[in-house]
Amino acid sequence: MTTPNRDEPIVVPMPATIPTTPADPDILVAEATSPPDDLAPVNARYIWFMVLAQFGVFMAFITPIAISLAVRLGELAPDNQEYLGYITGAGALWVMLTAPFMGIWSDRTRTRIGRRRPFMIGGMVVGVISLIVMALAPSVLVLGAGWILAQWGWGTVLGNLQNSTADRLPESQRGKVAGLTGFATQVAPVIGVIATIGVTGDALLLFLIPGAVGVVLVTLFVTLVHEDDSRALPLERIGLAGVLRKYVYNPRTYPDFSWNWLGRFFFYFGLTLNTTFTAFFFADRLGVSITEVSGVIGTLGAVGILATTAGALGGGFMSDRFRRRKIFLVAGGAIMAVGMVTMALSSTLPFLFAGSLIVSLGIGLFAAVDQALLLDVLPEKQTDAGRFMGITGFATSIPQAAAPFIASGILLIGVTGAAKNYSLLFFIAAACVLLGGLVILRIRSAR
Repeated sequence: MTTPNRDEPIVVPMPATIPTTPADPDILVAEATSPPDDLAPVNARYIWFMVLAQFGVFMAFITPIAISLAVRLGELAPDNQEYLGYITGAGALWVMLTAPFMGIWSDRTRTRIGRRRPFMIGGMVVGVISLIVMALAPSVLVLGAGWILAQWGWGTVLGNLQNSTADRLPESQRGKVAGLTGFATQVAPVIGVIATIGVTGDALLLFLIPGAVGVVLVTLFVTLVHEDDSRALPLERIGLAGVLRKYVYNPRTYPDFSWNWLGRFFFYFGLTLNTTFTAFFFADRLGVSITEVSGVIGTLGAVGILATTAGALGGGFMSDRFRRRKIFLVAGGAIMAVGMVTMALSSTLPFLFAGSLIVSLGIGLFAAVDQALLLDVLPEKQTDAGRFMGITGFATSIPQAAAPFIASGILLIGVTGAAKNYSLLFFIAAACVLLGGLVILRIRSAR
């Protein structure tokens, strides 16, 4: 789950049309000339427990998508595999609607243990309950409800870990931490699947083994990483109308954040176009059935993790080293575009593999550095970081929800019968990710 503002009424909802030129040039000047944040560097304890905590969340949260949900659905409705799409789609919709609210709530929480830790603790409790519900679900409906709870619980934990990075990380460490957490989140689901290989016949263990890892690692962060008492922070009163207004903002007020949002939107739109029909694309190009191509996809996924990790670690560390973000994002989008075009023009396994690995390298590079850039341009970090992190989530969730439907239509353009226009789909995906990198160049307050 992914994982909610000023008091003035805000009238432009997200996603909104981002203006090509801001209404007030002085805003850009102020952003471009503002001094760097004065956050003190975090210590190694914070960094490594953050990496471990995000590893734990992804192991507990993504393993069900990788294997556990499919196994349970096969037991409950073996002839209705399409239900998996409905279940995961419902969970994604829930996250999209609730993430900004959870961010607003977190921003406004005042406790002795801080603003973020109460939500990590509460999210873990809900997350564990969700795993038990899914493991013991007597019907598909209950299984779906359990997955929505999982999205809410573990998504809240992940959202507040990321809110913590907005609260704590100085510019000089954002790329490094984004690269390390990117690596951890790539590896976690693979280890989760490996850890559950021997227990696929026991539904409870299938869900609770990765869940236990998540609980242990998040608990280490909550108990061993200090967060300041938030009770003394100012707190304004807002009603329901005020909460709803915080779901939207005026892009003219924060143009750099808006350009980053738009770049991320294009990136995830193109990525989703590319990945939704990957298995069918490979089967079509290799002239084999979808079942025969599963081993190829599995091997490619395992090797792709290495490429994605290389991009994430390399891009994250180098963007901190050279104090540059935008050039790496342009490079990430361009690398992905090259890989997608290579795949579109290929019909043999070596070239398909090469194109896919190039895409994976670009994914790691773009995603890690964009996370660091987001923290560089995030508005109102002192008071409303959670709210704006929630709004950023729309740039991911909307493409992931809409792109598969659009992809289905693209596949039918210019073909007849059972043929599918995969080449056009991949060309459009390449254009989107390239545009995602180029849009970032409009940002003025970061290099």
